[in-house]
Amino acid sequence: MMRKFFCTVALLAMITVQAGCFIPLYSSSPDVRTKQLINQSESLRHIPEIWERIWFLDMPDLLTPYRTHGGVI
Repeated sequence: MMRKFFCTVALLAMITVQAGCFIPLYSSSPDVRTKQLINQSESLRHIPEIWERIWFLDMPDLLTPYRTHGGVI
């Protein structure tokens, strides 16, 4: 019983991993495929901006190389 269960789970895992080979990711029509690729690349274009925002790299640097007064003039 357990052996049959583990064999079934292993078979399902192999089928799940290989699903990309049998099921096409993009359309076969060149026009539709181009639109799909453009939409995907547009969403991937924002990754560097998100990365900078997560690591606070887009914030101004407070360690200035020159002295500032800091008070109200």
